[in-house]
Amino acid sequence: MGATMVDEPDNLVLQLLRRMDQKLDRISEDVGDLKVRMTSVEEGLAGVNRRLDRLEIRVDRIERRLDLVDSPYGGVRE
Repeated sequence: MGATMVDEPDNLVLQLLRRMDQKLDRISEDVGDLKVRMTSVEEGLAGVNRRLDRLEIRVDRIERRLDLVDSPYGGVRE
């Protein structure tokens, strides 16, 4: 009987440690998945920024061609 009493707490601790280890493995996998998704979001945002930069260049060119650029004195030339 004495050996059984001593073994039970060890078994309980081992069970808890195994459950914690499993949960930690799942969390680690989730973090890995989130890193992959975040990288994808960052790449998508970089693509959007590149498109906005190109649009800004095109708008600047249109404004210059239409003579709508800001004058050094403020306001718009007309």
